Amino acid sequence: MSEVPRIEEMDAKARAPASQAALLLRTMRPKQWTKNVFVWAALIFDRKLFQVEPFIRTLVAFVLFCLVSSAVYIINDLVDIEKDRQHPSKRNRPLASGALNPQLAAAAAIGLIILTIPPAWWLGIEFALILYGYLALMVAYSFWLKNIVIVDVLTLAAGFVLRVAAGVVVIDAERFSPWIYVCTVLFALFLAIGKRRQEIVLMEGANGTTRAILEEYNVRFLDEMLALVSSSTVMAYSLYTFSAPNLPPNHLTMLTIPFVLYGLFRYLYLIHVKGETDPPDAVLLKDRGLLIDVLLFGLVVIVIFYLT
Repeated sequence: MSEVPRIEEMDAKARAPASQAALLLRTMRPKQWTKNVFVWAALIFDRKLFQVEPFIRTLVAFVLFCLVSSAVYIINDLVDIEKDRQHPSKRNRPLASGALNPQLAAAAAIGLIILTIPPAWWLGIEFALILYGYLALMVAYSFWLKNIVIVDVLTLAAGFVLRVAAGVVVIDAERFSPWIYVCTVLFALFLAIGKRRQEIVLMEGANGTTRAILEEYNVRFLDEMLALVSSSTVMAYSLYTFSAPNLPPNHLTMLTIPFVLYGLFRYLYLIHVKGETDPPDAVLLKDRGLLIDVLLFGLVVIVIFYLT
């Protein structure tokens, strides 16, 4: 009998406003906001990083993408709540575990979207169309597109391209090469395919119980896709460094190619040799080698673009 009040007390604590707010923040997945750094690409490569107005506009655009992407994560968790309960790690998510009130989560998703409307229109109609086009695409992904083989990873890649495009229109970029879009598509595909591979390895044959699309893939097929996309990424980025217009003189941008190679090789090493099964964004945040590589890449880019 003494256990009943204790269980009820624990449930009451879980449903307390402060606890619900913390659980909601977890569902918004702030760690995955790192994906929105692609919004900054235009500012950096258009050599406007140290100009106040473009910087502020890009910062606002970045925040808006973080809010909209968080709304998408909430929607996705609401749609997949039953399937996530069959997953070894996703079952611990606030909605799947039953700790977070679904009605509160749904209201928060709607509220986040509404919150973005005034600043989005302040940044311009082109940006607003891209932002809400991204939202519509990701909602379609949550409900339908993620269940179509190959289209699922292409949709995720398109989301990254829209982030880059948003950064371009928000600062009216003048020296931004279309090659960056090609590199973005290929790199995003690399991440999306890697994520699918990790999911299959983690589930070990129980794919259909958590995500039906995983039954359409196998490790060999995904490894071949990774090989194709990774080699194409290196080639496209290399072509960008010495053929895109408005780059620094003497092809100094080619000095960044080794960092791209190392980053791709390091990730492949982690999933093939070390058996890493975390999503790519989580791997980036916890692997020291990848973090150092990204930081050095950014530093070299800034030196080449702004100090030469």
